[in-house]
Amino acid sequence: MKAYDELNKEELLALKSQLEEEYYNIKTKGLSLDMSRGKPSVEQLNLTEGMLGILSKNEDVKAENGLDCRNYGAPIGLPEARKLLGDIVGVPADHVILGGNSSLQMMFDTVSRSFTHGVLGSTPWAKLDRVKFLCPVPGYDRHFAVTEYFGVEMINVPMTEDGPDMDLVEKLVSEDPAVKGIWCVPKYSNPQGYVYSDDTVRRMASLKPAAEDFRIFWDNAYVIHHLYKEEEKQARIPEILTECEKAGNPDMVYEFASTSKVSFAGGGISAVIASKANLEQIKESMSFQTIGYDKLNQLRHVKYFKNLDGVKDHMKKEADIIRPKFEAVESILGESLGGLGIGSWTCPLGGYFISFDAKPGCAKEIVARAKEAGLILTSAGATYPYGKDPLDSNIRIAPTCPELIDLILAVKVFVVSVKLVSAEHFLKEL
Repeated sequence: MKAYDELNKEELLALKSQLEEEYYNIKTKGLSLDMSRGKPSVEQLNLTEGMLGILSKNEDVKAENGLDCRNYGAPIGLPEARKLLGDIVGVPADHVILGGNSSLQMMFDTVSRSFTHGVLGSTPWAKLDRVKFLCPVPGYDRHFAVTEYFGVEMINVPMTEDGPDMDLVEKLVSEDPAVKGIWCVPKYSNPQGYVYSDDTVRRMASLKPAAEDFRIFWDNAYVIHHLYKEEEKQARIPEILTECEKAGNPDMVYEFASTSKVSFAGGGISAVIASKANLEQIKESMSFQTIGYDKLNQLRHVKYFKNLDGVKDHMKKEADIIRPKFEAVESILGESLGGLGIGSWTCPLGGYFISFDAKPGCAKEIVARAKEAGLILTSAGATYPYGKDPLDSNIRIAPTCPELIDLILAVKVFVVSVKLVSAEHFLKEL
């Protein structure tokens, strides 16, 4: 078939009529499909069934140092659990503090602490006239929701295949002391699945901010979430704490990670990774929040995975479940939309999402049409601060949770919605 911009009015009208019939037939099926959030599937969650019963009697609850994990103690986490999370991200255990099951909560707390108590002695952000954050876009909606909650002014920074536009980042950070942070998902970014280049990581670590309390919020959520076992297909990036130290900026980064998509989405363990100075401030505030997080859960993870090799072996099983879903989406999109000029999409080597860019002005209508036909997608605009995509183009696809047979059906509904909305859009332009 010809590209849509090569079709005349009569051809577009005929195509629209055909697509309307396809769309109507789909609507009559009463489908209930969901590709809205990056949730693990039941099959993935079942992989760690053995963790549920690994602590089955009183004798099982002692940490390596003899601590009874049923009681108080170890407020920043069990040493062996801190080592496990440190090994996952590639840092020594003494740079790691463990939290509960949500790294997002640790990000929220870090922003909140900066507003109430400042960063390492700087003026609390709440006392400043303006606080700004740089937001690589498209990006993670929950990041943007955190800073929006605190009234932060968010500034869009375009993403490239190598990461954020670093020329713009360097300019904004160096010229404006109101810029206090930047959100980053450095490996298999949400939603595009891009991986920051070595040069991008090193330029990030070498930033010369006008604000002494500027911080990089480095959400390394997908650090070990490869889709392919082959070594050459697995992304590797420089370790950010080390790069910041080399650049003379040891305190400039907060790194976050969790096992939420490794073990149980609702029962993992999270971590904040930072310099010793940053960790001291975090420990102080934590001492008022909690006597300690769930050490039994930390112990379960250590006993089950044992070490980094155990985690890697587990993630290969995860990849075997997820990879066919990504490949199915990419195959259907290629076969159905390739060459039509009405959409482009990423083909990531890891992570949880595929980013789809429709013809500008079409995303909201595509998501609405898909919903009417029984398919729930992430809201159009969600991948931008304030939910406002200036081009109304980006749509995030989350392939992981549905069973493969349902996913294939969902993508076909999506394709028909894209085609129909695009045909209508081209007709309006004639």
